[in-house]
Amino acid sequence: MSLEGKVRFIGAVESANEVSKIKIFPTYLKGLRNIDQFSHLIVLYWLSLRDNEDERRILSVIPRKHPGAPRMGVFATRSPSRPNPIGLCVVRLLKIEDHGLLVEGLDALEGTPIVDIKPYIPRADAVPDATVPEWTSHGPET
Repeated sequence: MSLEGKVRFIGAVESANEVSKIKIFPTYLKGLRNIDQFSHLIVLYWLSLRDNEDERRILSVIPRKHPGAPRMGVFATRSPSRPNPIGLCVVRLLKIEDHGLLVEGLDALEGTPIVDIKPYIPRADAVPDATVPEWTSHGPET
């Protein structure tokens, strides 16, 4: 069975710093209605620098920012090299401004296409008893 889909980018990272700006394309601005009622958002973005056949074929990696980590299947990591180069980040919403969002904590580069934005809902998104391998405790915060 072959399934295909089409992704429509809704915006792009206009500036990437401690405080980043996500510009939303005019067609999708109505989708921001009442988003300011949430303190945090989940941002899904397209890892465009990894969007090539070589990177999409990678199915196992050694997580490079985690010293001592073993080789893992790509779906067991946050590696940007994967069959579909989609990134995910939880950010703090600071402000809606000029057809975009000012956010803190975005792990994406300037020009990165935005796939989707969803509200972070602690009751649904936080898992207090989640378990992870020991190697994830070494390296930078993600």
